[in-house]
Amino acid sequence: MLSESSSFLKGVMLGSIFYALIATLGHIKIGHGNRMHHHEHHHLQAPNKEDILKISEDERMELSRSFRVYCIILVKPKDVSLWAAVKDTWTKHCDKAEFFSSEDVKVFESVNMETNDMWLMMRKAYKYAFDKYNDQYNWFFLARPTTFAIIENLKYFLLKKDPSQPFYIGHTIKSGDLEYVSVEGGIVLSIESMKRLNGLLNIPEKCPEQGGMIWKISEDKQLAVCLKYAGVFAENAEDAEGKDVFNTKSVGLFIKEAMSNHPNQVVEGCCSDMAVTFNGLTPNQMHVMMYGVYRLRAFGHTFNDALIFLPPNGSDND
Repeated sequence: MLSESSSFLKGVMLGSIFYALIATLGHIKIGHGNRMHHHEHHHLQAPNKEDILKISEDERMELSRSFRVYCIILVKPKDVSLWAAVKDTWTKHCDKAEFFSSEDVKVFESVNMETNDMWLMMRKAYKYAFDKYNDQYNWFFLARPTTFAIIENLKYFLLKKDPSQPFYIGHTIKSGDLEYVSVEGGIVLSIESMKRLNGLLNIPEKCPEQGGMIWKISEDKQLAVCLKYAGVFAENAEDAEGKDVFNTKSVGLFIKEAMSNHPNQVVEGCCSDMAVTFNGLTPNQMHVMMYGVYRLRAFGHTFNDALIFLPPNGSDND
């Protein structure tokens, strides 16, 4: 009986210690150097049409030519059908898009990361992109092959943002004290954030290759931890009405939810008119999105956009 009581007390003590440890880890504050950062969550909004109209015609033309986005897509061999769909659809609208694979795949050109670990793939892809293109692109967009992106809307959203500032943008999620951008909706980093991240990749105590002290954390959370050390914080992207523009679900799922929650305002209650991404798409849905976004036109309706982003030189985009 005494032995059973002793075992029970030991169990209670171990459980209490473990709970205290978890609580402590959940409230760790990560500083930049020895300083602590107190950051309030930011909600970034796209510019309105009036702001664009204030820009001179010459400046608009220069912006349409010079605004350049580099796209990183993380793939694995099992994603080959999605890979093909992404290659044939929205990535044509990136100024440059490259696929980063866990291993060599004969059917498609890619940069071999030589690892199945998603966090290692992500950090290697970021390092490769920065080392090779830091003087050519000011914005870097990372996505999974289940994501569909409207790059012109991304460029419009970023139009008034200064890439020399440390931007880290997308669909933010809060996990304990950590706020991070979900990779499901795509992640945008400015060149300044890329510089800061690159400077931390070789400092294991701030940006370890193996994330998590007790258990492994997802690659998007690990990225947020590294960026937080560099003084770069997650910012949620919204339109003028406060709707998210980086979405972690598909259009179909949003419409289904809107039909249940806002049956009299299905379209209005669904999604932003300036949406940048949707996620969770099949290859067929990718092509349907491509048709709806870039091909389908309603006769008699004209869209007088104040700014047009020209396709990259030599591009076969739609």
